[in-house]
Amino acid sequence: MSVNPQLLSQLAALVDLNTNQPYGDVWQVQEDAAGLSVIVTLPYAAQTERDALKARVEEVAGQTVTLVLQQDIKAASTQGAASSMKGVKNIIAVASGKGGVGKSTTTVNLALAMAREGAKVGILDADIYGPSQGLLLGFAGDTRPGVRGEQFFVPPIAHGIQVMSMAFLTTKDTPMAWRGPMATGALMQILTQTEWQDLDYLFIDMPPGTGDIQLTLSQKVPVSGSVVVTTPQDIALLDARRGIEMFNKVNIPVLGVVENMSTHICSNCGHAEAIFGEEGGKALAAEYGVEELGKLPLSLSIRQQADAGKPTILSEPDSDVAAIYQSIARKVGATLASRSEQFSMPVIGMSDD
Repeated sequence: MSVNPQLLSQLAALVDLNTNQPYGDVWQVQEDAAGLSVIVTLPYAAQTERDALKARVEEVAGQTVTLVLQQDIKAASTQGAASSMKGVKNIIAVASGKGGVGKSTTTVNLALAMAREGAKVGILDADIYGPSQGLLLGFAGDTRPGVRGEQFFVPPIAHGIQVMSMAFLTTKDTPMAWRGPMATGALMQILTQTEWQDLDYLFIDMPPGTGDIQLTLSQKVPVSGSVVVTTPQDIALLDARRGIEMFNKVNIPVLGVVENMSTHICSNCGHAEAIFGEEGGKALAAEYGVEELGKLPLSLSIRQQADAGKPTILSEPDSDVAAIYQSIARKVGATLASRSEQFSMPVIGMSDD
């Protein structure tokens, strides 16, 4: 068995398309009578990219290779003095400055895409007044979380995703007529008293705006990074800008911007039209020096699939739209890994005090 140092150097210089930076020291190369074996260990999940990466490695090597794609996802540093949460490595807040921009649909497809990449994923539906993740993931209306020891919720699971939502604790006819502190307290309770199981990423579907719930989560929950969803429309960009400013004030990295409802493509003639404006997300990302993670179309099928409890990643996993979600998921994981100082996840105790 031998190691090819020249090939190892060439692979280290290969650019990671998810970060636009060289891969660096993530490769192992072995060559013997059976052929050339290449092992790459990434700090984020990217299983759907394996075939494309294999082709790039073979181009560099000039021969057929056996590629083994591994992942080693670590807990990233978080803001302030917030302690790590048991059972969760990284918490990612998905936020928008205003409602109606498709944040919840983006969250569920992003979480499903991340799971498809090979990560262990959960969703916390933090919209106390209008929880929607139960519907989006096809849970029955009477779904309730399990309970362990009369102290911890055991989150229901759909498509491999652990999910917790206020919708599981109420009925569809029970409005949450609570003042801000009550809603915030309830959210913190279901977040900290849910028994999350070995998650690489917990996505928090944030309510719109920058009020009590957003500030409490930002200050008391160990959030590793945030994703801001907007449409290209000027009024949506104005509110999204406020969301980015809030995250900056509480030292939570903004991993990037997702531009939703970017263009509408006519189902009859195929004509593409930017109904809500053009390149708004790109301009917003450039203004704050963050990544434009992806652009999603204004699509009837995305809405229909979400309403039916079978989001695009499940309904059309090989579609162009699904590929966009997969790309966004990889970029979120890669950006978090590349921008954050890594540390070992501590184990914390919980008590009634």
